[in-house]
Amino acid sequence: MTAALVEHVTNAEVIVCCGSGGVGKTTVAAALGLEAARRGRRAVVVTIDPAKRLADALGVPGGLSNEPLRLDVPGPGELWALMLDTATTFDGLVRANAADEQQAERILANGFYRNVAGSLSGTQEYMAAERLHALHRDQRFDVVIVDTPPTRNALDFLDAPRTIARFIDHPLFKLLMMPTRRGLKVLNLAAQPVLKTIGRVVGGDVLTDAVAFFQAFAGMETGFRSRADEVLALLHSDVTRFVLVASPRADTIDEACFFAERLQHSQLAVAAVVVNRATPHFGDLPARRPRRPEQAALYDNLAELNITAALERTQADALLTGNGVAAGVHTTWVPTLPGDVHTMNALETIRAVLFANAP
Repeated sequence: MTAALVEHVTNAEVIVCCGSGGVGKTTVAAALGLEAARRGRRAVVVTIDPAKRLADALGVPGGLSNEPLRLDVPGPGELWALMLDTATTFDGLVRANAADEQQAERILANGFYRNVAGSLSGTQEYMAAERLHALHRDQRFDVVIVDTPPTRNALDFLDAPRTIARFIDHPLFKLLMMPTRRGLKVLNLAAQPVLKTIGRVVGGDVLTDAVAFFQAFAGMETGFRSRADEVLALLHSDVTRFVLVASPRADTIDEACFFAERLQHSQLAVAAVVVNRATPHFGDLPARRPRRPEQAALYDNLAELNITAALERTQADALLTGNGVAAGVHTTWVPTLPGDVHTMNALETIRAVLFANAP
């Protein structure tokens, strides 16, 4: 049996919450942060999801930004929260890796960077990995809790460091970096046959901006590559734990299996499972069904709830038992509650259930 959830909250430096949409992943991430703060740790919860679910779960009416916001919570520790802003994070990464302010400004003002780079496939995932790296190195925090987006691609940031490394090593990238290495001008490079062909497709002005961007980027690729390697090492280190959140329905259990398999493919493992919004078992039925109508109705309701609870356990077995991809992993079951979590008091209820038996 793997370690209980409380051990991860107490000792991990990074906790990544993953799972399909609608299973309460954001609420669980916020509750883990709250428990960490109660145990004296300085926790920061970061959501990659552009929706305002984390702000809602934490009861922050004004929403969250890319900068950590400290929340007023009980306990000796601290709880901070933020929402990833891809563009702002990318700008900060450029400034951090530029040789000087002039180089940074050339890149930030470049049309290709401003109009294309922010929307390229994988940019959000790489910036999420970058933000995780920065928060982990931030001396203000002991543990970083990541709320991944509610899609089947929620773990793409696991591959983002490898993707940026492959990009920097690609022959086309090296070709675009030639001007600074050989003293060529933008227009001379754009006249190269392969780039002239590209220019006919994307437009000459766009190509010129793109080449100028890579010229301005010169010397920064080493920093980007080094950072990517550091993020990859962090994700695979023993200070990082992955918590899989699911609900006990057949479709979300299938999604949970997908996420667990995705982690295995990346040579990672599920550290703990939270099965959220489960139907509780309210006790055994009386030996006989009562004859009085009102008592019979209660009997039938209890019987239906018990059947539902048993069915949910059976559905979860595909993930948690036998040959399931999370078999043997410590699992916490959270019952369905009367309403959604929109206040710190409601979040405290979830936290208390998650850690009811924790020392």
